[in-house]
Amino acid sequence: MTASKTIAVIEGDDSAPEAVRCTVDFLSSLGLDLDWTYPIVGEDAIQETGSAFPATTKKQIDEADTCLFGATSGSSGVALNYLRWGKETFANVRPCIYFPGCKSPLANPEGIDFAIVRENLEDLYVAVEGDLEELDFLTRTGRTNRKQTKDLGEGKYAIKAITRKGTERIVRFAFELARKRSSQSKVTCVTKHNMLRQTDGFFLEIASDLSQEYEDIEFESYIVDDFACRLIRTPQAFDVIVMPNLYGDILSDAAGGLLGSLGLAASGVYGEDYAYFEPAHGTAPDIQGLNIINPTATLLSASMMLEYLDLPKVSNRIMQAIRSTYLDGRYLTPDQGGSSTTSEFMSAIADHMP
Repeated sequence: MTASKTIAVIEGDDSAPEAVRCTVDFLSSLGLDLDWTYPIVGEDAIQETGSAFPATTKKQIDEADTCLFGATSGSSGVALNYLRWGKETFANVRPCIYFPGCKSPLANPEGIDFAIVRENLEDLYVAVEGDLEELDFLTRTGRTNRKQTKDLGEGKYAIKAITRKGTERIVRFAFELARKRSSQSKVTCVTKHNMLRQTDGFFLEIASDLSQEYEDIEFESYIVDDFACRLIRTPQAFDVIVMPNLYGDILSDAAGGLLGSLGLAASGVYGEDYAYFEPAHGTAPDIQGLNIINPTATLLSASMMLEYLDLPKVSNRIMQAIRSTYLDGRYLTPDQGGSSTTSEFMSAIADHMP
């Protein structure tokens, strides 16, 4: 008999709680041995404790087996920062799967099934920025390649940091994911190494070296702008795609557009000993309270969460229910060309559970 699993739930802002609550209600109806805890964050936490992220909230997150997080537009983001940098969740996995019946803009979306693995902690997201004049030392040391920083004029800079440790662990994660996904495995590395030779070139060099340890998995690489074109023209050609943080942030949203809506964009964010799961769409304040938000991304994220919690059979059943509901097509939300409410969509999911 498996031990009970505890899930910390942070509902997020605007319309996000509507998608989270119906997903939690649905999972609770399946008779799983799950305990739900609700750490307070943001404005609610400030009013109750004086802190946006009190010690009790951190303790609840730390003691939970995982966290289900709704989209944030502000006040709840303090918890997301802890889940990401505090828990060292370095691998942001964004699956992109086409379900027949989805309102894709592509003429032939059949067979799209890939995952973007985005390095989640480094690159430009180390958030070291400042005034260009602070970089005058580069001129004195002769380390500029194109133009002396003192001649650029007034402006700002940002540091792009690519480390060996961070790159090795994200690339290994991508190869291991590819090995799990199928027997016809492939890893695609995406960088801008032709221009950023010291940083992106380093990322590609490490990825290429590590590919030698995975002889059963095909390895290829593309410059990011070339890849962006290929992603639109031949998305079925990809399996697992690994890239530095910024490119992964941008292109994973673009990948959601291939399916027709960010309401379909799920994510799981993994560290060495913790993971959290969140839909990758925004908070949709314009439809708050209308009961029409598409909960598919939250439900897909929850499915990833169940697999992480060693409940793969239930995860697979949910995926089948989602596929059947879209194929049926009678109870889709407005973003997918339907007229159903969030509640009606979730009822259809329940009806289609195998």
